[in-house]
Amino acid sequence: MSDQITAAQFHAYDGVEDWRVLATSVAARFAIGSLEEGALLVSQVARLGAGHACGTEVDMRPASVTVRLPFKDTGSPTGAHAALARAISVEARALGLGAGDNPVQEVHLAIDAMSLPMVMPFWKAVLGYVSLGEEDLFDPEAAGPWIWFQQMDAPRPQRNRLHVDVYVPLELAPARIDAALAAGGRLVTSEHAPSWWVLADPEGNEACVATCMEFEGAS
Repeated sequence: MSDQITAAQFHAYDGVEDWRVLATSVAARFAIGSLEEGALLVSQVARLGAGHACGTEVDMRPASVTVRLPFKDTGSPTGAHAALARAISVEARALGLGAGDNPVQEVHLAIDAMSLPMVMPFWKAVLGYVSLGEEDLFDPEAAGPWIWFQQMDAPRPQRNRLHVDVYVPLELAPARIDAALAAGGRLVTSEHAPSWWVLADPEGNEACVATCMEFEGAS
């Protein structure tokens, strides 16, 4: 798709300061003072997103409204995502709402497998998920974590085969890593930083802190 842009290009647009590019969506979280206030914003998001190619996902909580503009079909954001994000922020400001203090993130589950075609159908069935391509499953209601399957070259019986990926805005990654290390974790590798860092808990269970930088090669 010729309109595809990188995360850096998205963030260079005017009026998208509330938004962050994550693994499968562009997201913003707006602080609200009441559910009634949130409902007003949700109605504006629905109006702006109606018929829009990007699509919208909205999650309203007592203190915030999180809006996601998914790009799972394009693999990276587009100029249309930036335009819709800017329009939503304008409406939020008109309602007196700004970005909340709690940052957006995406949590994914990664499963290492020797045979993806053999393993994926089980997880698709047991979770009631939907396939996307040959290595991803997602919740059609966008309530559960994204799951992706990593092809293994050889069995690794001494290493866990399932880990969590936590996608955060690039500027928040160092603090999240420092907090994990202070909580007893260890850094397994930073070889792929700033795209992702591999951490482990005191018993060796792994998690990756990841950023949108791995998508900067998108065109």
